[in-house]
Amino acid sequence: MTPRDVLVLCRERDVRAVDLRFTDLFGHWQHSTIPASRLTAESFEEGFGFDGSSIRGWQSIHESDLLMVPKADTAFVDPFAQLPTMNLICEIQDPVTRTDYPFDPRHLAKRAQDYIAGTGLADAVYIGAECEFFVFDSARFDQSSSHGFYYLEGGEAAWQQHRTDKPNLAYQMRRKEGYFPCPPHDQGMDLRNDIMMALIEAGLDVECHHHEVAVPGQGEIDFRYDTLIRTADHVMLYKYVVRNLARRHGKVATFMPKPVLGDNGSGMHTHLSFWKNGKSLMSGRNYAGLSELGMFAIGGILKHSAALMALTNPSTNSYKRMVPGYEAPVHLAYSQRNRSAAIRIPMYSHQPESKRIEFRCPDGTCNPYLAFAAIAMAAIDGIQNRIPPGDPLDKDIYDLPPEQLKATPRVPRSLEASLEALASDHDFLLRGDVFSEEILRKWIDSKMADEVDAHRMVPDPFEFARYFDA
Repeated sequence: MTPRDVLVLCRERDVRAVDLRFTDLFGHWQHSTIPASRLTAESFEEGFGFDGSSIRGWQSIHESDLLMVPKADTAFVDPFAQLPTMNLICEIQDPVTRTDYPFDPRHLAKRAQDYIAGTGLADAVYIGAECEFFVFDSARFDQSSSHGFYYLEGGEAAWQQHRTDKPNLAYQMRRKEGYFPCPPHDQGMDLRNDIMMALIEAGLDVECHHHEVAVPGQGEIDFRYDTLIRTADHVMLYKYVVRNLARRHGKVATFMPKPVLGDNGSGMHTHLSFWKNGKSLMSGRNYAGLSELGMFAIGGILKHSAALMALTNPSTNSYKRMVPGYEAPVHLAYSQRNRSAAIRIPMYSHQPESKRIEFRCPDGTCNPYLAFAAIAMAAIDGIQNRIPPGDPLDKDIYDLPPEQLKATPRVPRSLEASLEALASDHDFLLRGDVFSEEILRKWIDSKMADEVDAHRMVPDPFEFARYFDA
């Protein structure tokens, strides 16, 4: 879609407002709205000014001016605004030099794509993202000096069977029995249908949706893979649609990885493939039908996984998902079909163009632009340096004997451990100026201070239950 196409669409849809959006360093959409009459063909070159010092982790107050430059090919009509509104994803520029703003995650993802093409190894990297979420009827939580609690309500969950404050229509699901049930057990089908149709209307190629393993209300809606940047755009749009349609249904959605004790968490399984001249480079005669390039890509991701997870699993809660027995990877191994491995080679199809690798660690709290760029850079490092992935592990890793597990590296057990790994292993991210020391230092310092250290000081309900009578 060109700028002219966007302006024509605005007239055809009687658009009255234009919402300008960008992603901050930590993965949150920010926005500013203008009257539709202010959007002209020149706007796509000139951009719109805003205060960059008010965005966390960005400009100092003495150099706060920045520009939002809308990208025409990201346009979609907002499905939630009462006033007809066109949404445009923007990239950020310095208004004085007109150079790309280095802390703009979308620019960083572009640099990753350009670097990969510049290596000559591949001219395109495609990403597919399976982003899971929970939907609750209600979520209450608070933390203060004198109390801390959370309370979740979900009509599908077995813990709701005792409720008498309203009619209880039964058909609640038992723990870990949420995968693929039909209504009335699956109470979220209508909501997911609405999300699916809103995503299609916004331009995504939706493949399917279903209830996930956990109860209550865990779901997944899969959309077709695309380039690294476009899939990151789509993840941001996906999260926006899921949250707002849940709210419209009188419910609340969350991408928090592990909100429910004793049940599966939510991940964002990330599929990766490299292409050149319109053909996939992943298919070959090695293990699970992979090419040598595909095997080395696995080697690179496994080598750098601990550092990657500081970007792909960037919350303290992320690591409460990474425990045995809940379909989340705990050990850094690869396998065909095996969902207990950190990297899986899907075997649904033998078509060469469908061959890919799936990194199962990431979750929905990440900034998708940074996460996808980092995964691709780790894979390229493996290809460039011909890093062998070792032997596959085609067994249920959760049931391996202790002596065999000792030889299999484990994922980091905490955000702090991942951040420490990133601090010591990030040269592969600096190539081609994709990431910078400044960006990584800002990321590590902010996460350590605002999340790791802050969380360390907070007493929680488990500690009261365990230690109050000590």
